[in-house]
Amino acid sequence: MTTAATRSERQISPIFLGLVAIMAVSGWAVWTDFSTSTGFAVFLFVVSGWVVSLCLHEYAHARTALHGGDISIGAKGYLTLNPLKYTHALLSIVLPVIFVILGGIGLPGGAVFIERGRIRGRWKHSLISAAGPLTNVLFAIALMLPFTLGVITLDRTNAPFASALAFLAMLQVTAAILNLLPVPGLDGYGVIEPWLSYRTRRQLEPFGQFGLLAVFGVLWIPEVNAAFFGFIDSVTAAFGIPDGLSGLGYAFFQFWKGDPLS
Repeated sequence: MTTAATRSERQISPIFLGLVAIMAVSGWAVWTDFSTSTGFAVFLFVVSGWVVSLCLHEYAHARTALHGGDISIGAKGYLTLNPLKYTHALLSIVLPVIFVILGGIGLPGGAVFIERGRIRGRWKHSLISAAGPLTNVLFAIALMLPFTLGVITLDRTNAPFASALAFLAMLQVTAAILNLLPVPGLDGYGVIEPWLSYRTRRQLEPFGQFGLLAVFGVLWIPEVNAAFFGFIDSVTAAFGIPDGLSGLGYAFFQFWKGDPLS
């Protein structure tokens, strides 16, 4: 079996590099208080960082599928990290960004089209589904480590950057946890699906297209929302992020509402 892909199929997209550049520049602007609109800089930092994480999430699915046996992945453009190459740009990029804006919830949707018939072995299928959320886990840890190691301490001068970083980390944690739920249409279901009976898979298949929206809808229930974000706060607190800091980051993110510290 070959897992080779041509150079053009593996070349990183300028669009992705542009997103990384926007994340870096806007993050620097927030850190140094260079921008005349701190909130807008936070917004750019979080949105660009979130889309970068979505690209890495889908790349992880694609790369794992390539090594699992689907050699069609390269030709589809999934290895370039170009968000425009994903099968469902609406589900993978647009809706997740809307979820962040409306409710501060990180919830990526499935995007890459994998030819599952080329892949043999249930463990390979499960690993392909798990690869995306595990990328969110790694990204979340990388964002939270500065707090854990004491590199970032909170005071009024660095509150915008610290809170923006905490908010972006919180989005990664929510994305990982929610996407690992065993709900049809989410990666968590993809992990267990190969181990279910054929009859069960056929019965659950029609619900796949509604899983993402169903989870988002359930999170609007006040009791569920409070319990869920209480758990998320306990996870981020374990890494040294102060209580309420991600909420402050969300307040900065909503720059159209004004400066939360004024």
